[in-house]
Amino acid sequence: MSLNAFTARIGRIEISATMAINNEATTLRAQGVDLVDFGAGEPHFATPEHIKQAAVDAIHANFTKYTAVAGTKDLREAVAARHKADFNSNYSFEEAILTVGGKSALFNTFQVLIDHGDEVIIPAPYWVSFKDQVEYCGGKCRFVATSATDGFRLTVAMIEKALTSKTKIILVNSPNNPSGAVVAPEDLAAICKLAAARGIYVLIDECYVYLDYTGRPFSLGSLTEYKDNLLLMGSLSKTYSMTGWRLGFALAPKSVVGQLQKLQSQSTSNPTSIVQKAGLVALTSSQQCVADMRAEYIELRNRIVEGLRAIPNVKCTMPEGAFYAFPDVSAVAAKAGIDTAELTTRLLREGHVVGVPGEAFGLPGHIRFSYATSAKEIDRGLERVKSFFAKL
Repeated sequence: MSLNAFTARIGRIEISATMAINNEATTLRAQGVDLVDFGAGEPHFATPEHIKQAAVDAIHANFTKYTAVAGTKDLREAVAARHKADFNSNYSFEEAILTVGGKSALFNTFQVLIDHGDEVIIPAPYWVSFKDQVEYCGGKCRFVATSATDGFRLTVAMIEKALTSKTKIILVNSPNNPSGAVVAPEDLAAICKLAAARGIYVLIDECYVYLDYTGRPFSLGSLTEYKDNLLLMGSLSKTYSMTGWRLGFALAPKSVVGQLQKLQSQSTSNPTSIVQKAGLVALTSSQQCVADMRAEYIELRNRIVEGLRAIPNVKCTMPEGAFYAFPDVSAVAAKAGIDTAELTTRLLREGHVVGVPGEAFGLPGHIRFSYATSAKEIDRGLERVKSFFAKL
């Protein structure tokens, strides 16, 4: 047997497209190239001081041992309580589990629910990891295409057409990465009603739920009548600018959480103890920092969209949430005789602006630009994009 006899399942997935872009950007920076980074999928804000201090206090208090696999009881209660206060949901601590980042919550949930041949409906554009996580389990993705012409709206009619006897999960991501689209509450309710009637789970990634600019943020957890069919995935990463802390969670039926605990006990075990203390303070303290960050994101969003719309042959819908713009650059790519993957690569290498091609999200013709950066960097980046596109 060859020493390189890797498993079939690892062959089903590819390295994250965002990681590949970031790796090349890192190489260029090491060579002294000045880049404007619109590729990063994380807040530019520092973690708020009171959250950082909680971790320092935990270290000094020697809170550095193992905790319960699913997280401490007080943190699980805090997750449920925060969600109830903000969205009028109804979860107990036994229906909550803390994970090593939101990505771990998603991965583990697919692992305990998806078997070979099971199907997952995924609206496109989609976050890069959804497809690979499902396929790693042996599942099959059935993609539902949304369009920029109607603001990437997802409707129950679109979902219903994709259903088969093998559908196990309907996946929704709202606000959406990469488009910034927000699924309307009435559309979410209709999707949940359909799923309940068919005995199908609705899994929603609410990583950006607090970065909803349409008004008061809405969570699927508000629809308590469909609770048995709901799988809510969340994270403190974007809400509190805690990406590197790696603290996510799932809210789900007790039976599902039990299986997630079992899997987690044989993989990562508990999230880092001191991070849990920081997370507890984040969830139970004033939420003013969340409101302040959201307000600045709205200003940055307006700035980058206005700038993109001023570039010839570029169209851009107004994102309703998250911190990404997803402009249609298909006319620019067509003029240059290349696809958007090549266009994005050349923009990085020649224009010195980092973005992620739409191909990574299942929707060629677009580039994802993160506006989680300073207004000065947005202006620098827009000028470079405009200049580079004009040369093609």
